[in-house]
Amino acid sequence: MAVVIDIAGLPTDHIVFGPSPLAELGAALHVLSEPGHHPARAEWAASVHCALPADLADRLCAADFLWRSTRSDILLPAVPGRSFEEDLDAVDGMSDERYVGAALEISCAAWRYGKTGVVSPLTDPVEREKALERAAARGPRQRAFVARLLADPASVRAWIRRLLEDCYEVFFARAWDEIRPRLAADARHKTELLKRKGLADAMAAVSPAVSVDGPAGRLVIDKMYEGRTTALDPEAGPGVTFLPTAFAWPHLLVLHARDWRPVIQYPMADPQQLRHAVPASGELLARRLSALAHPTRLRMCRSLALSPHTTGELATSLSMTAPEVSRHLAVMRKAGLLSTRRQGRYVQHCLELGVVARLGSEFLETVLR
Repeated sequence: MAVVIDIAGLPTDHIVFGPSPLAELGAALHVLSEPGHHPARAEWAASVHCALPADLADRLCAADFLWRSTRSDILLPAVPGRSFEEDLDAVDGMSDERYVGAALEISCAAWRYGKTGVVSPLTDPVEREKALERAAARGPRQRAFVARLLADPASVRAWIRRLLEDCYEVFFARAWDEIRPRLAADARHKTELLKRKGLADAMAAVSPAVSVDGPAGRLVIDKMYEGRTTALDPEAGPGVTFLPTAFAWPHLLVLHARDWRPVIQYPMADPQQLRHAVPASGELLARRLSALAHPTRLRMCRSLALSPHTTGELATSLSMTAPEVSRHLAVMRKAGLLSTRRQGRYVQHCLELGVVARLGSEFLETVLR
């Protein structure tokens, strides 16, 4: 399984490395929402939470699904700006259809705005109802957010921009001043590698998960799902953008939607090793490893690690029947790999990251990548 980016004939000067304050703020917001993914940032996250003004904390809670399970594409600029305001201005230049589609990709797990022939819920009543139903399965906050977004996208877009500006002012500007020199140095280093030693060496320095299929003219990013896009789309503009990040480890994000310039956000370096708890019994360990050995359950792990899913959502994303998914979930639950919670009339399942982390950081890094 991999994400493939076609780059045949792409000049190397269209492969861009650069830091983005908006992308790094998105990574920092994810750390605040999911500190379990980032144990090395736990102290930073706790200090920020303690100092947040109540109003800002409430607004972050209302919108955290835009960066909790993965990152909305509105937070991954195709061309990094020279400043935070410049990044935000580029987002403001998006059409409502594109902006709403990117937001719904995060808010509604089954929405696929990048597919050909998908009608916008802004103009089609049937698609609107589908979007609202999918959002309801994620929780009342997301249902309310999607309803507001579809009814008045302009005001919601302005609300999100103000929220991001307040986050930058209250807690992120200082962090950005500290890490920006490291990010810029890393981007310069990768650019020099690309010029002096070529694309393969530059990609190897980005991540062991990124490789070059020379004969086919493509980048191959090892992920636990499949995707394909091109860096030669005339509408999006030719090129690939690489954004170094200090906050996002172990996530390696790939934006690969149709009509979007491909963007890869890659972690600069590993933080401290995860701390391990008391080992499980041999019998329980064998049960867990057996549960994870099945390729379908391995794919399910990635979805369940990033955000809670209902049985129906997993069935849709994996092209399986609900009973088939239920049988796999039962195996994982018996091994102690899942937690379950009720959200209204929906039952959501989530991977126990602490349990998985104790099985091995390599596995955890892979499912979170």
